[in-house]
Amino acid sequence: MFAFDDSRPARKPSLTPMIDVVFLLLVFFMLASRFGHDVQLPLNAAGSGDSAAYRGPPRLVDIHPDTLTLNGTSVSLAMLAAELDAVTESGDDTIVLRARGETPLQRVVDVMQKMTAAGFTKLVMVE
Repeated sequence: MFAFDDSRPARKPSLTPMIDVVFLLLVFFMLASRFGHDVQLPLNAAGSGDSAAYRGPPRLVDIHPDTLTLNGTSVSLAMLAAELDAVTESGDDTIVLRARGETPLQRVVDVMQKMTAAGFTKLVMVE
């Protein structure tokens, strides 16, 4: 009536293609994981670090989403270092930074980088 072929022994699946895919994924993620470089900005949180007394005139930089103010006076980012030179004795004087409103973090980082490039090393962030 029906003629069936002889049964063949079951083949074991080959793991070689799966291992190849795993190694390709491993290499991809190892290479893709470091596209950028990390930047470290020195920053002191208010109330931490050494407890040296604050000296000199006030140096409060308010960072708004589109403007900057130094001690309540509007100033541009390009002129901020020059204005801070007038109220500081050296680059080690404490400068207080305060983000206002809906200021994006990138704007705060840009201001901090500009200030550290100008030689101001003691930045304190307050809320």
